[in-house]
Parts: sequence; C-alpha cells; structure tokens
Amino acid sequence: MSVQRRIARHRTLSHIIDSAGALRVMNRSGLVPFPRIDQGIAAIRAVGKYGPFAGPVHAHATAGITTPAIVDELGTLTYGDLEARSNALVRGWLSDGVGAGSVVGVMARNHRGLVLTMLAAAKGGLRLVMLNTGFAPPQLADVAAREQVRTFVYDEEFATLASALAPEVKRYLAWSGNSDTAIPTLDDVQSTRSTGAVQVPASPGGFVLLTSGTTGTPKGAPRDHTSPLASAQFLDRIPLRRDQTMIMAAPIFHGTGLSQFALALALKNTVVMHRKFNAENTMRLVADHRADSLVLVPTMLQRIVDLGPEVLAQYDTSALQIIFASGSAMSPDLVRRAARQFGPVLHNLYGSTEVAVATVATPEDLALAPDTAGRPPVTCHVELFDNDGSRVTTVGTVGRIFVSSGLSFSGYTDGRDKERIDGMLSTGDVGHFDHHGLLFVDGRDDDMIVSGGENVYPLEVENLLADHPDIVEAAVVGVADPEFGHRLKAYVVPAPLSPRDPDGIKDFVKANLARYKVPRDIVFVDALPRNATGKVLRTQLVHNDEMSTTSDQTADQSVE
Repeated sequence: MSVQRRIARHRTLSHIIDSAGALRVMNRSGLVPFPRIDQGIAAIRAVGKYGPFAGPVHAHATAGITTPAIVDELGTLTYGDLEARSNALVRGWLSDGVGAGSVVGVMARNHRGLVLTMLAAAKGGLRLVMLNTGFAPPQLADVAAREQVRTFVYDEEFATLASALAPEVKRYLAWSGNSDTAIPTLDDVQSTRSTGAVQVPASPGGFVLLTSGTTGTPKGAPRDHTSPLASAQFLDRIPLRRDQTMIMAAPIFHGTGLSQFALALALKNTVVMHRKFNAENTMRLVADHRADSLVLVPTMLQRIVDLGPEVLAQYDTSALQIIFASGSAMSPDLVRRAARQFGPVLHNLYGSTEVAVATVATPEDLALAPDTAGRPPVTCHVELFDNDGSRVTTVGTVGRIFVSSGLSFSGYTDGRDKERIDGMLSTGDVGHFDHHGLLFVDGRDDDMIVSGGENVYPLEVENLLADHPDIVEAAVVGVADPEFGHRLKAYVVPAPLSPRDPDGIKDFVKANLARYKVPRDIVFVDALPRNATGKVLRTQLVHNDEMSTTSDQTADQSVE
C-alpha cells in the first residue's frame, strides 16, 4: 500500500472515530436527548437550514417550547419571541433592500438587539461581520471597507464611530435611549411586519469573526459553515447541559462569547446578559438567577476575585457549576484564587479565532497544574512542530503549536492564511506537553525575547510576578539594549498600599528563575492597556513609555 493511501485511510478512520465520539458527547449533554432523539434530529436539521444561532431558536419555537431564551435589561424573551421578532426583522430589511448576499456589520453590546441581528442575518442569508466595540474610527472604517459592509447595525453609544463609515452605508440602531432619532431602530423595522415563518435561505448567512488586532488592523476569519458535530468540542470537557441558566459576561462579538451562546441556544438554556460588565453586578446576576454557568474572559474573572471574600460572601453562588474562561492567558495565581472562592468549577479553554478549540483545562487539570492549557477534547488534535516542520514528541520539549479542528477557519477574508503543516493550523504559540499529556503554552512565538543570546518567553515571568503579594498583574516586553541586544522590561500593577520596591521584585524573580529572565527595568502603572477581550496591548505599553518624559525607570505611570 502506498504512503498516500495509508495516510488517506488513517484520516478516514480518524474521522469515523471522531464522529462517533462527538455523537456520544452530544447525547450525554442532551443535544441529542434519549429517548426523544427526534427533537435532537429536528434541531440538527434546523441548524443545516438556518445556521448555528437561528437553527436552534427555530427548532425550539416550532416545538412550542416556552422556555425563556434571553434576559437582558429590558426583560425576558422566549424562544418563540426571538423566532417571531427575527422573522419580522428579515422582512423589514428585505423591504429596505437588505437581502441575501448583503454584508451587515454589527457593533453592539450584549442585548436583544444583537441577538435579533444575528438571527435575522442567518435567516436572510446575509453575511454578518461581528465588530469589536473597542474599535477606534480608523479601525472601523478599514475593516468595514475590507469586508464590504453595506449595512451597519449599532448601539447609539457608537454613533460617533458610525460617522467614520461611507455615507451610502445603511444604518440601524440596535439599542437607543433616544425616542427621537433620525436613524431607524430595529424595533421600527419590525413593527409592521409579519412574524410568520420566512422562506429558508439558499444558504444560511455566514459570519465573520475578527482577530484581536493587538498588532494592527484586525483580520477577518470567516465561518460560512459549521458542522453540528463541532459542538462536541466544547461539551466533551465542559459539563453544559439542557435547561440550564447561563450568565453571559463575555462579549458575544468575540469567539468566547459567541461559541458559548450558540451552545446555550442549542441546549435550550436561558442566557442572562447585561450590556456592560461590572464585577459585583455579575455576581448579583449569578445569585438572583441561580445560574449554572458563567462565561467570561480572564480579566473579568480577575475583577471578580479582586472584590474580596467579604463582598463575594453577599452573593449565593452555590448553584454555579461552571465558570468558563477563555480569550487570554490566565495566571496560576488567578486560577488558585478562583478555586478558593468558587470551588472546582473553573474551565479554561485554549484556542484562537482561527483554530477555534485546541484544548480545555478542567478543574481537575488545573488542580494538578494551575498553568496548564489542558487536553484536546473530542475531534480536536494538537501537535508540536519545530522550526524545520518536524514533529516534537519529547516530553517537556518546546515546539510550535498546531491544531486540527472541525471549527478551524479556511483562511482570512483578505486571502492570507496561517501556516499549515499536514493539514494542521498554527496557533502562533509555542508550548510543551508534560508526562501527564497536559499542554502548557509557553508564549507567543513572536513574543520571544532574545536577551544576551538566551530565549525568554514573557508569559513565564509574568505568571511569576503575578504570584508576588505586592503585584496585581504584570506585562513583560523586550526593549533594545546595546549590550544584550534586548533586555526585559516589566510593567507592574502594584497592589494597594504596596511598597513599590523594584529591587525587591527583581530579587523575587532572581530567586525563582534564571538570572537572564530577571527584568532589568520595573515600571509601575495603574493599569495594563487591554482590548475588549482582555488581551494586553504590549505595543501600546511600549509606545506610551517612549512618549513619557520621565527618566526614572521605576516612576509611576498611568496607562489608560
């Protein structure tokens, strides 16, 4: 048998095994409930017609399910309400000339307007671009032009940003506190339209997720088709189940929130959302709704545990079974503090906009190693490769992380792509496996700092600094140095009333890591600059520091 035939046979067998495993996971979670598998089959068929968001809503509404679907600041909408209102919105848009094949950009907080936009876009065969609420006008203009956005749905608070778009772009308000506005609201568009079922589109409207854009204009990662089996990637290692209540704190425009929102709809959950994150209000929602799960990004979890035991004790979180965190690296200190406060409920997903899911760390994994990224769930495969493209198989040896996933993208909308080896997609990170088979992410491949001929990944130093009792969080970057090529510079957010002792911090690192990993410079800042999903904007840190007039490397600096 030829090598090509053996490879093809292996891939076919692997696909069969993955599919069987995915079906078992879906049955266990209730996506294909026994004995009412007819309901599961109907939902899968609906997903094929309307996509991963509108499909489950249509199936639940058609089945007469009266469960509350979403709860926002305006109240409760059932699955039937979402079905009817999104049908009316499709018709209203069609009468305005927004039909199949149109590209709609949406910039909205978590609320019903965003949800209805997502559902109507899918039912109308529109392509939906999920825009970051943290954009500046030039970013919005660049992305909208590249993605050919001709219709823009936005919250009124982003009106200034909307002015950066071309005049011919149609505009609709998703959320408005002003009853006297020249821009039509989504309620206006729906108000006189039929709520009956709409014609099934030739193909469900796809959607475009955007990369974080921490180093430039965000790139578009399209998702025109997703397999129903792909949901098993999340459900294999995270115990989400039918008829639960989910608090959605993470922004839905980001992959973390979007993926879990789709799962919640498929599982007939009630999703509670609030437009703007507030740590204590989030705990209040968890307690008031007896929530089973909480979806957030690590920065949000940091803000919650920073409330302290006295504040957190005021809210009953005993029903909480899952805290789902993803979007950026979590320090071991944060993992341990969350476990002490909430018990063994934290699940940390590692992936990217491009690859989707790579690994999931369960509470058991995190108890064993709080800095692990976990293990690949069903249908996901992770391999390490060296710079020559050869597989790295030795335990503890660092390699470039590549992932095979049914949810991986097929390339950016501008025609570019990530590196691929043997059908596996690069995450852009480097990491290693331990003898338990757990993956550890050592850092971004392009974040590596070469100082005095030694390779340093900032994440290791940052995690250690976060363990220091006088430090809340830290970011480490490399800056040019005439002697060493580059030296390490740490930006540190000090704990309240801490002595702000740079020499003491350096001694702490020196006692735990090699000397070449000790930051030469310590800069105290009030906060680290982050994007809307919590990723540190390292280039902004360096730029702000270069613009500073102080020559004291340990001077206080406020980074907005």
